[in-house]
Amino acid sequence: MSLQNNQTPKQLGFSFPAEFAPQKALWLSWPHKEESWPGKLETIYKPYCEFILLVSRHQQVCINVADEAMKQFALSHIEKYEPTVQHAKLQNISFFYHPTNDAWCRDHGPAFVVNKETGEKAIVDWGYNAWGGKYPPYDLDDVIPTKISDALGLKVFHPGIVMEGGSVEFNGRGTLLTTTACLLNENRNPHLSKEQIEEYLKEYYGVTHILWLGDGIVGDDTDGHIDDITRFVNEDTVVTVVEENEEDENYGLLQENLKLLQNMKLEDGSPLKVVELPMPKPVEYEGQRLPASYANFYIANMCVIVPTFRDEVNDKKALQILQECFPGREVIGIDSVDIIWGLGSFHCLSQQEPL
Repeated sequence: MSLQNNQTPKQLGFSFPAEFAPQKALWLSWPHKEESWPGKLETIYKPYCEFILLVSRHQQVCINVADEAMKQFALSHIEKYEPTVQHAKLQNISFFYHPTNDAWCRDHGPAFVVNKETGEKAIVDWGYNAWGGKYPPYDLDDVIPTKISDALGLKVFHPGIVMEGGSVEFNGRGTLLTTTACLLNENRNPHLSKEQIEEYLKEYYGVTHILWLGDGIVGDDTDGHIDDITRFVNEDTVVTVVEENEEDENYGLLQENLKLLQNMKLEDGSPLKVVELPMPKPVEYEGQRLPASYANFYIANMCVIVPTFRDEVNDKKALQILQECFPGREVIGIDSVDIIWGLGSFHCLSQQEPL
């Protein structure tokens, strides 16, 4: 159902919860686009299904599929890998007939907002243009949030501008973290100033305080999404990736972001706490540097799913750091070397629905 008046989520008492807040479901769009993983689409189903099955142990998993044939194809893979995941619950996995162009549900999926007073949930349906028109067609992806709002019987807000879930990060208390490289890119909303974009962020995500970082990592085709760089792990702490090799292309830009973070204040004026996370050694395929980053993890109710990259030293170090950041959750690494060929990992593929 569309909202008839012009009131914004913030005016109506809605805000976007942090990812570490209690969740009802994980939302996904089943991967089917060969051009996103040229020559490797079949190889991503094992880690993708492990992701689904691990999260299914403690919450619902909702998967967008085109039709019954795709549902059966997906089920056959999920059932194939079920024996590899202890305590997986197939009964927690459900399918919705919502055709998509691609699998990147973080960016084309619904932004769920919640009214803290009433508990009511609603959906923000931002515009979606496949990261500045890079990968047409994207017409099916663009309407996914409204299709989900119809399926769930939720209010839907239409801001009328382009915004991607991977470009914004929240502490759930009023602070939003993003990058100038993405949100101020002329291929998104060239008609809007930085101040106007901040106003949209505040009104439609229900935040009060916005922090800006600079560039994203090398190989990231989204023009610098925050979810490859810096993530909130609680209300006052972020993890941020740093590159130790001074000769690496990522070294300088990540050092610059680190310095910015170390001087940032939260919505209440307190300093932002910063935990450094290593970068994996470079991952390349067919001569292309891929945006491999441990920051692209998904926080579920009882676990945190982290992409790993067959880097024995840094994989282990990253998992240990994240386990210290999430003492109440099991931190689990899943091999993402094939998935990252699609230029994204578990966070890019997913969207959370809060309780």
